[in-house]
Parts: sequence; structure tokens; C-alpha cells
Amino acid sequence: MYVDVARQEYGIQGRPTNNARVAVLTGLSRREVSRIRDKLLRGDESPDLRHGNRISKILTGWHVDPDYRETNGQPNDLTVTGPTGSLSSLLKRYAGDLPHGALKKEMLQLGLIKEGPDGKVKVLQRDYMYTTLDPEIVRQMSVALHDHATTLEHNINPQRKKPVRFERMADNARISARSAKTFMKLVENRGMEFLQEIDAWLSTHEINELDGDSDRNLRLGVGVYLIYDDSQ
Repeated sequence: MYVDVARQEYGIQGRPTNNARVAVLTGLSRREVSRIRDKLLRGDESPDLRHGNRISKILTGWHVDPDYRETNGQPNDLTVTGPTGSLSSLLKRYAGDLPHGALKKEMLQLGLIKEGPDGKVKVLQRDYMYTTLDPEIVRQMSVALHDHATTLEHNINPQRKKPVRFERMADNARISARSAKTFMKLVENRGMEFLQEIDAWLSTHEINELDGDSDRNLRLGVGVYLIYDDSQ
């Protein structure tokens, strides 16, 4: 926010402020200003999107981090405060610099967690699902379409130098409409189990920026979607 306001509102003759002047105005280093400026120009995560992604990361950590789950894999009910195994330590580990009190309040309001009479906090959902009124759902849809199209384009490109990417589907055009509800439930349950397994693998192989790992970052993942075609 410092960099964005300094660039947009303190320029000369209506032009964006240069990095050197932004560094002087904000007290940040020119290198840091340059990094943030590049993110702004690329349109990287907005504060709202970062907030939503952070909530998803918290829920994932609660379910896959051994410090916050039981030996059978179920997430623990957490005390509010404490050095380890508590909600405060979970937020400290996965919420970064976002305000912990506001995050807890929002997660309560969204029905993602609840506080019990014993004072412990129980997690109710594995994932943070945006509502249909949230503009983030539109972004998520565009990302899904882009990712699928990118994989298809890669696979049909005769000049590709890397192996074909996994892309498969299972469908049948002779299914009774009465079976749709049962099938949709099957996909929801089995699909979520599969994605949770994938998410756990990705989490354990995530690069920790604090470790100074110089390996090149890339985005990996898998998308699962339901096919429902009632056209004749």
C-alpha cells in the first residue's frame, strides 16, 4: 500500500513516481520498492485475495501439520493461546503478517471454526469456499479455464519439448437422470479425498522462503471438475 500510494499520488506532472523517490517516501530500499512495483504491474494478489488464500493455508495447515492434528489424521481442537499446538501458534505459523484477531473473527463468521464451552476452538471445514456473490469466484473460474486450456495447448503442440501433461476424463452418455444426484455426491466425496491427498503432498514440498532456497519456483496442481450435460 505504501508503494502503491507513493507511486500513484506523489508523482510529478501526473506520472508515476520513480523507484528512487518511492524509496525516499516510504523508507523502503530501492530493491524492495522495485520488487513490489513489479508485483503491482503484474497484477499479483490483491489484499482481499491474499486474505482468502491465507485462510485456505490456515485450514490446510490445521489438517496436515502434525503439530495440529491427532495421530489418526483428524485435526485437533486447539486452545486459543499457547506456545505450541494452539490457535495463536497456528496463526503465527500460517497467517503471516495478517491480524490474527481479525482472522479468527472472520473464520468464526464464515462458519469455518467454532469455540466450544471448554474454550477450545474446533475446525469445521477443510477448505475455504467463496460465496457466489464474491468476485473471487469469477477469478477462480478464469484460473480453472486458463489452466485447463494451457494443458490442452501444451499436449497438442507438436513442437513441445516436455512430456505430455496428464489430462483424462471419464464420462458416459447413457446414464439415467435418477443417478445424477448419487454420482455428484460420489464425485464430491472421492474428489475431495483425492485433492486433500494432493494438497498434503504439495504442502510438504513447498519451498520455505526463509530458508533462502535458490531453486526456481513453479506452480503445480491438479484440477477436478464434474461433467453434467443434459443436452440431447
